[in-house]
Amino acid sequence: MSGWKAAGISYVQYANICARAVRNSLKDDLRNAALIRNTNGLKYAKWENGVQKEGKFVRPQNEQASS
Repeated sequence: MSGWKAAGISYVQYANICARAVRNSLKDDLRNAALIRNTNGLKYAKWENGVQKEGKFVRPQNEQASS
């Protein structure tokens, strides 16, 4: 059995823990660059009659980095 299964966590949680450990082990300048790349934006688009309307950012990447 895999270690993450034995620990009772999902693979995604395991991967996030590993990624956080790697980022925390980096030197300060590289750590800051890695933290900036770790942000995600959320975009919403409504579909009507099989056609996608214009999408709107619910939470752009630059807002996530500052929060």
